[in-house]
Parts: sequence; structure tokens; C-alpha cells
Amino acid sequence: MDELPKEPFMLMSVVNQKLRDFYPSLDRLCEDLHIDREELESALAAAGFEYNPSANKFW
Repeated sequence: MDELPKEPFMLMSVVNQKLRDFYPSLDRLCEDLHIDREELESALAAAGFEYNPSANKFW
């Protein structure tokens, strides 16, 4: 996750943009970018965000 922003709102924004424009699921994004899904979800959960698979975004 070194290439992603550390600030939670910026991180959510970047991840949601990538999900919207390039990836059909969080699993595909994590696989392609070599990101640990648990680490990403934990970082965003700490700021109150959770992944919604049906919307394919964090909110």
C-alpha cells in the first residue's frame, strides 16, 4: 500500500476511483495492485468506511 495515500479520505477516494474505472471487485483491485485486502479494509474501517460489494465501493 506504499503507493496509495495514507490519509483515509484520500485513500477512499483513490480506491473508489480505481474500483469505478478499472476493477469489477475489491479482490481484483487488490490482486492487480498487490495490496493486502485486510490491510486496506482495516485502514479504511478505522476511519468509518466499509466496502459494499454490490455497489463496488467504500462508504
